[in-house]
Amino acid sequence: MNAAAIWFRLSTSLALGVASLVLAGCATSTIESRRSERMSSYMSLAPDEKQLVDTGQIRMGMTQDAVYISWGQPAEVLEGEDETGRYQIWRYVGSWMQESRYWAYREVGSGPDLYLERYLLSDYQPRDYVRAEIVFQEGKVKRWRTLPRPAY
Repeated sequence: MNAAAIWFRLSTSLALGVASLVLAGCATSTIESRRSERMSSYMSLAPDEKQLVDTGQIRMGMTQDAVYISWGQPAEVLEGEDETGRYQIWRYVGSWMQESRYWAYREVGSGPDLYLERYLLSDYQPRDYVRAEIVFQEGKVKRWRTLPRPAY
């Protein structure tokens, strides 16, 4: 193996290593940054709630600040009222790329032997869906649920 090939492999490995460290740091730094943003709320949590928040989990009775630290800013906030009083719903959104397949045609051959050939193409469109909903009443989690990605 020549020096250029060795240098290329080393530089590629180094770039992949740095990228994975940066991505790994981003995954944990979001909870850390939200925790430092609302440190007084975090410090007032019970030890078992701190453990849940630190691992990105929620449970019934948690405050809005605890949920924010754990899951982040919701994509949508809805408000309403029923016989039990006023409530607020936080919605979190997920997305995926939906594949669409369709037939296309291309010219094949030349001169008198020209004909159309059919072939399959794929296209991808981003699709959003509600990934989770949390219902708060009096500033605490009343109920919550996660939702699966649609099958379509």
